[in-house]
Amino acid sequence: MSGRIERRFAELKAAGRAGLVTYLTCGDPDAASFARLLAELPAGGADLIEIGMPFSDPMADGPSIQAAGLRALKAGMTLKETLAIVRRFRAGDTATPIVLMGYYNPIFIYGAARFLDDAKAAGVDGLIVVDLPPEHDEELCLPALAAGIDFIRLATPTTDDRRLPTVLKHTAGFIYYVSVAGVTGTKSADAAGIAAAVARLKRQSRLPVAVGFGIRTPEQAAAVARIADAAVVGSALVDEVAAHLDAAGAATPDMVTAVLGRVRALAAGVRAARPVPA
Repeated sequence: MSGRIERRFAELKAAGRAGLVTYLTCGDPDAASFARLLAELPAGGADLIEIGMPFSDPMADGPSIQAAGLRALKAGMTLKETLAIVRRFRAGDTATPIVLMGYYNPIFIYGAARFLDDAKAAGVDGLIVVDLPPEHDEELCLPALAAGIDFIRLATPTTDDRRLPTVLKHTAGFIYYVSVAGVTGTKSADAAGIAAAVARLKRQSRLPVAVGFGIRTPEQAAAVARIADAAVVGSALVDEVAAHLDAAGAATPDMVTAVLGRVRALAAGVRAARPVPA
């Protein structure tokens, strides 16, 4: 049987449109507020959901997501609680794919085999672990695939033709193309460069290509949606969370509504990007 990620991209292809992938850090600014927001994301237009696993040293992330991780950790978020939040979400939504994104250290401390068992039981569909290169596939990637969890790789502007087959060898679910060099949330994507990169990836793999980093507005999301199979938006949504915190760092009453408004605008851009088939 195909998994939720494969089914969702098949549905998007049948509908003639790209998808919107949203990223938020688990437990930001607190577990209860995050869980309420997570539950509403599919209705707001998120086709797939990436959940950041908070970590104290997020080297691939820019200031916005670093701050979100610190807020979540300060509020007591753990990897065990992250999985519990996914489990509660899955009880009410059996269709929307959930991808956990983060770093290997918390998984290693948790225990890789135990983590995979618990993640599968919770309803996790995919993993993006940014600091585990293909040379260490036996550490987590291959066991994840054996457990029925897609292991999603990042390809970047510096991934050359010699390196690309190694990166793609055990990739499953979709390919995440990082559209700018550097950390999250610091630069804007270039449509011409993205088009060339997506074409190159599709020559090497049949997997869908999702493009992230540097996408903040509905217009930018639409530009990517005309090229790729999905647009990934993270820092812009994390910034929306941060903009709706009070002086003590707690969520204001309109935080969930504001973030969902941003998601709906992005989803509208993505859905209007391609002409409706006759």
